[in-house]
Amino acid sequence: MDRTDRKILAELQSDGRLSLTELAERVGLSLSPCHRRVRALEESGVISGYHASIQPDRLGLTFSAIVFVTLKEGDRHAVAAFEAAVQQVKNVTLAQRLFGDPDYILHVITEDLNAFQRLYDEQLSGMPGVQRLTSTLVMKTLVKDGPLPV
Repeated sequence: MDRTDRKILAELQSDGRLSLTELAERVGLSLSPCHRRVRALEESGVISGYHASIQPDRLGLTFSAIVFVTLKEGDRHAVAAFEAAVQQVKNVTLAQRLFGDPDYILHVITEDLNAFQRLYDEQLSGMPGVQRLTSTLVMKTLVKDGPLPV
């Protein structure tokens, strides 16, 4: 990956809806070489897809929490069961496995506190292998989906 590829990635992170013509102009290439580079970045997996950035509050999702999860057991089966279950919870927008304690961090978004409590009681606390859940409420988001340093 060279400097031009990095420019392409920076531009696409800023605006994924750029036309190839506009992208080529911004990075100083003609259309065909720019298209080849974008296609190569996609085929190599550097670019894994394109998506719309949606404002949760416009959908009525105004409550955000971070949930730390500690499992009872750390064996392969317990981990697999928990990970399969958490992927089915639609309100979890990010789930990451951690080293040490806790075992996982979940970013959760709901309509309000009552909806979060229902989700916590009815789904999160009942997931396989959960020993302890600890939650903290998000006061303010400062950086969301920030661009990667390319």
